[in-house]
Amino acid sequence: MKFLPAVTSATIVSQKGIDDMKLARSVGVVLFHEFELLDVFGPLEMYGMLPDEFTISLVAEKGAQVASRQGPVSVVDYVFEDSPEFDVLLVPGGRGARTEVDNESLLAWLRFQSEKAEYVTSVCTGSALLARAGILDGLQATTNKRAYAWATSQSEKVNWKREARWVEDGKFFTSSGVSAGMDMTLALLEKLLGRKVAEEVAVGAEYEWHNDPGWDPFAKLYGFDEK
Repeated sequence: MKFLPAVTSATIVSQKGIDDMKLARSVGVVLFHEFELLDVFGPLEMYGMLPDEFTISLVAEKGAQVASRQGPVSVVDYVFEDSPEFDVLLVPGGRGARTEVDNESLLAWLRFQSEKAEYVTSVCTGSALLARAGILDGLQATTNKRAYAWATSQSEKVNWKREARWVEDGKFFTSSGVSAGMDMTLALLEKLLGRKVAEEVAVGAEYEWHNDPGWDPFAKLYGFDEK
């Protein structure tokens, strides 16, 4: 499948005053039928509190609307064929991921975007999609502990971490289940903009940030305590 390059947040839009221009990073979120709501909108709440730093777009394979696992429908900004390259890619999980691991169009789009992106992030079983696409080969990653057996079966080439709130390996950030995506996103904000900014975003969201990537009570709950 061919994906056409398009204008991104890094594109020069005007030569005048370009040295003083501060361009926002683009965040692209892939949606598919029965994605998990909080996997998407938890992280987007964090990015959205910094509108001068990030622009946000929702992308789907086709169609203007995508229904979540919980029912509410999201309107997308792009379909795969006309989507730009993104600085930050976000891949959610959810029940739909179990079908999408066999969707070669989605996997090809993830490969293309991951190659171009500054950072690639996943929440929950979103890492299973990245793994199935071969994007996480040779890397450390984690996933939802409740779905651990299924998610990790998508690739034996990934160094899966059974106890981790999130894992950072180079430009790849993968988180455990659902709410863990917010902790991971705050960690990425800290990396990009500093600890103070990340803490201010957490406070602004009235969210108690679990900022230790090794904090994972759900690994223990499901019998994956490595200690």
